[in-house]
Amino acid sequence: MLVTTPEKWDVVTRKSVGDVALSQIVKLLILDEVHLLHEDRGPVLESIVARTLRQVESTQSMIRILGLSATLPNYLDVATFLHVNPYIGLFFFDGRFRPVPLGQTFLGIKCTNKMQQLNNMDEVCYENVLKQVKAGHQVMVFVHARNATVRTAMSLIERAKNCGHIPFFSPTQGHDYVLAEKQVQRSRNKQVRELFPDGFSIHHAGMLRQDRNLVENLFSNGHIKVLVCTATLAWGVNLPAHAVIIKGTQIYAAKRGSFVDLGILDVMQIFGRAGRPQFDKFGEGIIITTHDKLSHYLTLLTQRNPIESQFLESLADNLNAEIALGTVTNVEEAVKWISYTYLYVRMRANPLAYGISHKAYQIDPTLRKHREQLVIEVGRKLDKAQMIRFEERTGYFSSTDLGRTASHYYIKYNTIETFNELFDAHKTEGDIFAIVSKAEEFDQIKVREEEIEELDALLSNFCELSTPGGVENSYGKINILLQTYISRGEMDSFSLISDSAYVAQNAARIVRALFEIALRKRWPAMTYRLLNLSKVIDKRLWGWASPLRQFSVLPPHILTRLEEKKLTVDKLKDMRKDEIGHILHHVNIGLKVKQCVHQIPSVMMEASIQPITRTVLRVTLSIYPDFTWNDQVHGTVGEPWWIWVEDPTNDHIYHSEYFLALKKQVISKEAQLLVFTIPIFEPLPSQYYIRAVSDRWLGAEAVCIINFQHLILPERHPPHTELLDLQPLPITALGCKAYEALYNFSHFNPVQTQIFHTLYHTDCNVLLGAPTGSGKTVAAELAIFRVFNKYPTSKAVYIAPLKALVRERMDDWKVRIEEKLGKKVIELTGDVTPDMKSIAKADLIVTTPEKWDGVSRSWQNRSYVQQVTILIIDEIHLLGEERGPVLEVIVSRTNFISSHTEKPVRIVGLSTALANARDLADWLNIKQMGLFNFRPSVRPVPLEVHIQGFPGQHYCPRMASMNKPAFQAIRSHSPAKPVLIFVSSRRQTRLTALELIAFLATEEDPKQWLNMDEREMENIIATVRDSNLKLTLAFGIGMHHAGLHERDRKTVEELFVNCKVQVLIATSTLAWGVNFPAHLVIIKGTEYYDGKTRRYVDFPITDVLQMMGRAGRPQFDDQGKAVILVHDIKKDFYKKFLYEPFPVESSLLGVLSDHLNAEIAGGTITSKQDALDYITWTYFFRRLIMNPSYYNLGDVSHDSVNKFLSHLIEKSLIELELSHCIEIGEDNRSIEPLTYGRIASYYYLKHQTVKMFKDRLKPECSTEELLSILSDAEEYTDLPVRHNEDHMNSELAKCLPIELNPHSFDSPHTKAHLLLQAHLSRAMLPCPDYDTDTKTVLDQALRVCQAMLDVAANQGWLVTVLNITNLIQMVIQGRWLKDSSLLTLPNIENHHLHLFKKWKPVMKGPHARGRTSIDCLPELIQACGGKDHVFSSMVESELHAAKTKQAWNFLSHLPVINVGISVKGSWDDLVEGHNELCVSTLTADKRDDNKWIKLHADQEYVLQVSLQRVHFGFHKGKPESCAVTPRFPKSKDEGWFLILGEVDKRELIALKRVGYIRNHHVASLSFYTPEIPGRYIYTLYFMSDCYLGLDQQYDIYLNVTQASLSAQVNTKVSDALTDLALK
Repeated sequence: MLVTTPEKWDVVTRKSVGDVALSQIVKLLILDEVHLLHEDRGPVLESIVARTLRQVESTQSMIRILGLSATLPNYLDVATFLHVNPYIGLFFFDGRFRPVPLGQTFLGIKCTNKMQQLNNMDEVCYENVLKQVKAGHQVMVFVHARNATVRTAMSLIERAKNCGHIPFFSPTQGHDYVLAEKQVQRSRNKQVRELFPDGFSIHHAGMLRQDRNLVENLFSNGHIKVLVCTATLAWGVNLPAHAVIIKGTQIYAAKRGSFVDLGILDVMQIFGRAGRPQFDKFGEGIIITTHDKLSHYLTLLTQRNPIESQFLESLADNLNAEIALGTVTNVEEAVKWISYTYLYVRMRANPLAYGISHKAYQIDPTLRKHREQLVIEVGRKLDKAQMIRFEERTGYFSSTDLGRTASHYYIKYNTIETFNELFDAHKTEGDIFAIVSKAEEFDQIKVREEEIEELDALLSNFCELSTPGGVENSYGKINILLQTYISRGEMDSFSLISDSAYVAQNAARIVRALFEIALRKRWPAMTYRLLNLSKVIDKRLWGWASPLRQFSVLPPHILTRLEEKKLTVDKLKDMRKDEIGHILHHVNIGLKVKQCVHQIPSVMMEASIQPITRTVLRVTLSIYPDFTWNDQVHGTVGEPWWIWVEDPTNDHIYHSEYFLALKKQVISKEAQLLVFTIPIFEPLPSQYYIRAVSDRWLGAEAVCIINFQHLILPERHPPHTELLDLQPLPITALGCKAYEALYNFSHFNPVQTQIFHTLYHTDCNVLLGAPTGSGKTVAAELAIFRVFNKYPTSKAVYIAPLKALVRERMDDWKVRIEEKLGKKVIELTGDVTPDMKSIAKADLIVTTPEKWDGVSRSWQNRSYVQQVTILIIDEIHLLGEERGPVLEVIVSRTNFISSHTEKPVRIVGLSTALANARDLADWLNIKQMGLFNFRPSVRPVPLEVHIQGFPGQHYCPRMASMNKPAFQAIRSHSPAKPVLIFVSSRRQTRLTALELIAFLATEEDPKQWLNMDEREMENIIATVRDSNLKLTLAFGIGMHHAGLHERDRKTVEELFVNCKVQVLIATSTLAWGVNFPAHLVIIKGTEYYDGKTRRYVDFPITDVLQMMGRAGRPQFDDQGKAVILVHDIKKDFYKKFLYEPFPVESSLLGVLSDHLNAEIAGGTITSKQDALDYITWTYFFRRLIMNPSYYNLGDVSHDSVNKFLSHLIEKSLIELELSHCIEIGEDNRSIEPLTYGRIASYYYLKHQTVKMFKDRLKPECSTEELLSILSDAEEYTDLPVRHNEDHMNSELAKCLPIELNPHSFDSPHTKAHLLLQAHLSRAMLPCPDYDTDTKTVLDQALRVCQAMLDVAANQGWLVTVLNITNLIQMVIQGRWLKDSSLLTLPNIENHHLHLFKKWKPVMKGPHARGRTSIDCLPELIQACGGKDHVFSSMVESELHAAKTKQAWNFLSHLPVINVGISVKGSWDDLVEGHNELCVSTLTADKRDDNKWIKLHADQEYVLQVSLQRVHFGFHKGKPESCAVTPRFPKSKDEGWFLILGEVDKRELIALKRVGYIRNHHVASLSFYTPEIPGRYIYTLYFMSDCYLGLDQQYDIYLNVTQASLSAQVNTKVSDALTDLALK
């Protein structure tokens, strides 16, 4: 429940903050004293009610309004205004319902002489007071000025003393009285202390809060007989008295500067305080006024005048607020908005009072014309003041920065006009104060005669700056009060104290607003000055005071001494605490001062700059917080800073942003990165400054200089390829009927026509840069067809950057190329890895960059990699993104392979329009012939782009403010054609959809975007899983993101492609993934939350272009439209790069080590020189020469480049050596790969992960430890931890078994650990995002585990190897090892296990064995014997048929393998040829000597394991090699580990992986026997790599004896020979 004033609530609802604005969760709005509509503050109420009612209509969620008021004459009007149903919701009680009847007395003073009149009034007042007090009642006397309270009280006491009546008034003595007296003596208010003993007191708003409370308590306890007060008491405090006297009805109105009559509402309110309901039978109200006013009040009280609206006066401010909020966007809506106000109700009831003639009202009874006239007039005024833009032709309003600032800071229209007139970029602090004091907000402050003397004193004592206007003018007075407030000066007179508080409150707000205005106008000096001034007012400290004055813990004399000694914060930081104490002559204070100095927020900044083009510079700013955090001083969230880049010569700010240094980051001292772009101009300026200024602290700022001395600008870019005006080529040019049949068009488009010959009739490399939607896929097909024609035996590889794109290509080509042309197409991605045979047969391989990199790393022993003759890389401009390096490596390697095999490989690169196509072409070694780089404008469908900027530091509110403009964009650009809206997160898809539905609800036809029968739609909705999607589809809005179920996504795609739903809201991945264009594309926000750095970062430009490229459908539209809604500070950047292409730079540097490692492990690089040569093959090398400053290279002379590259390679090799991946030879030139490096390369892991394995794996790791090592793999650093997910993580952790460090819930590794635990515990996840995140985690988990296994096996750690194998099984089946393996059956949970425990076999005959309890899978398989009816008889009591079927499907696919073991080798006492001994696999007694197999010491033997699959014979057709893994997202081939170990020594002897066993398989493990003879027990483990509970183990008993000489000689000789062979 919130209790607030109208103004405050108005301000709160003016800002649309957060996704769920406060106003949206309100369900009840209570307005007390609604009759204030009549007063100056009435308009606020009107705007609140109008806003609330409109919100109810647009969101369709009820907000109940309850209005409370004194009795009103025209209560029906107010009821209409509040939308009350007059028959149910209106209650009107008139005077008869008073709980205490009221006697009203009217006294008129006849005398006309002023002095005499006052005297008579006092006299009459005294008589009435005395009468009441004699009767034992308390009295309130209401007067109308604060100083009159004291005057009246004094004159009453004086009269009482003169007449000897004072005893009647004095308080009753007693225990309570003594206490009360003590309280009064403590009061700071002189008058209260003096009046109290006589039983009098005063009360008005100028008194301090505690004094007012004291007086109220004394009065209600009866210690005070007569209370003299102002009318505020009647409104604000519920203090009744038996009798109420209103003394005089003249009240000074500051606005008019003269006396006016007391309002009738005030009279009624005051009279309402007469009579105390519990004690009195009746109350008395007395008005003492002049005789001529007597009849006026009599008539007012008997025939009430209706209350009117004051809304017209503040129409401009309120209209501006609605426009800034986005609820009013055109004249039409404004006219409608006025119809919700009380003004409208009264204009119709009483048109004459509002200047509407009777005739006009008859012609236009709804006053439409009049309202329109009002709106247009106000619109023009606001437009003139630059608060809005008003286009009269169309009637559209759009808000401006100035208008929004005015609305948010509650600044009046006239004040803004004043600012526009007086405010410019070169004002001093004094000027600013002078401007602020002229604001309209201070109009009611007047100079009173009695204050002038004191103001003069204040002026000379406390004012530091000049005060134009002096003490005589009100603006001078305001200035003096403001400066006195800052100087913490003391004032005596009440009126000044209260005025000063008012001034300080308002000035703080106004200066903040001016600061925002200056920042928006990009005036650096002014911005800086205003930010400081606003802090000066907040802290009440002048800027030149010591910043340490902001700490209340330091005593004042110390602070003064600090200032005298001119000790700055920087000096103090360098001093020791004893030195400080010594200088200040106060030894112990040194520590305190030192602590405070270090608590003043300060930051260090480092900027690095990279030129992107000759006019745009990217700045990466690292900010290091450098202060001590203290919750008492800094709070618990963060310290806000403003950061801006200024150009001192041109006096301009190029970029500004608000930045929060979070508590966590300050404590951990971690740097935060800001990345932004700024323009540069030639000739280069000498330097720019980056300024950081604290938002709250004086004296907390930092400057960082960007120097342009050594900046080398990149080369100018070559021009684009011109599109030639050629005759469109018919598809018959393909010269092959089969190919022609694949296309549904008759002629190629202009781009395809121009490149046709090069692609289809030559073999040269091609780079095609053309805008999205110009038919690049067809270009790829032409190149593929050429391979089919010319080189039918070789392969084509098509690389697409995303799995989704690979899928899309596959779906298309499976039909067109495989079915229609009979060529084999195969998909190769992380999800789908076909076996070697099918890859060898394929003609076309469609794959992702990472997968192809992994595959082609070992190209020497993969023949199919060598058969590739063409490599088609789609979206090659992604070279510049974080996944770009992989593409560089692939191309470099391809060129390397073809130079070795001497078979040329053609490379075709497809991309959007590029800026630096020439560099790419050089790198792909393309001559002039193969380079086609068309300009962005040669789209088949022209594109019209609109960019709109939105203010606001915070992401969520900014997104929320984009909803209305997005809706309007649809209304104006594409009311009936399909629309795609791109947002940055899944959450935003939902919020945007719900907002759009709210806007639709106010339309005539809310389902206008649904183009199908509603009943049909209902049937479709019934099949949808996602609850939000069910809601949005009904309105014709689809949602599309990775968190949806596959089926839901397909449904949405079909509905949108077939135009059944008109609007689709999708996350940015869709732009790449799926090719369905729309007429209008709206990009709602260009940042996304990056979990790694925990902040919002910009989409890469390529993504934005890709999204825009989806606008315009070649078949249907003659133009496409794109509306881009961005953060206003980025608007210029997008304006520039959406029209001229963005240069592609390389990002190989960040991951160079991993790629070098891969080449070293593959044997391509064997020395440092090789590594250098390797780098020269890369694209990075090309760009390094063209744009050296981008890569921090000083100049491009031969030596510098060589030094730079050598240093790079040196650094990477040292990193790899530290990670145990390579070894650098003694000569410091040669490089040897090590096992760890090979493991990293084979499993495609980062070298840091392998290093972490080496450091953290121990000989005996438990599965818990292994789980934590797995989740700490470098691969999981990119797992997003989104907004507020740290809270979700800590909640999730509470219901999981393994406890984690509570401070790490925002770490991606912790999240990975939690998701793995949840996967194993099958816990409920808090939101759909976590499901997809789990998929990501599991995707990586297998290869990380396999690599871990290799590392442990390499060390020979048996326990760890067995536990890692178990971990792999756990991850795939999604159960803990300690759970019963029966739980891996689908639908079987813990509470079903008893079914198996108590099951009795139905056996006939003598063979019925006694074993009943089934505890694990093998026992269950045995018991069922392959018959499903046996299984269903066990579980039918608790599972219904469908679930039983799923469980049986799993059970019947489980592999049952029989193991036979034999040992091969040479024994001296055996006949030649018999060199194999069988090993019994039955358990037997150790003492049984036949068990022990005799082997010779220190010799190689081979353990042969024969594996035989047992078929139960119920599967028809060819058995599947896939394992049944219901909990694992990817399909997984069944496989096995054979592990030979010696348990006593915990040592691994041999490990072998075995693939799928179809029928029979023999595996051999070779091992050396120990050198020392004796008895050894080896154990062979046969473990599944995907099922829990199917592992087998066998002991092998070895009796090792000394070998005879002949055998030893044999082996020695054979060893020598093998050595030679190896060499």
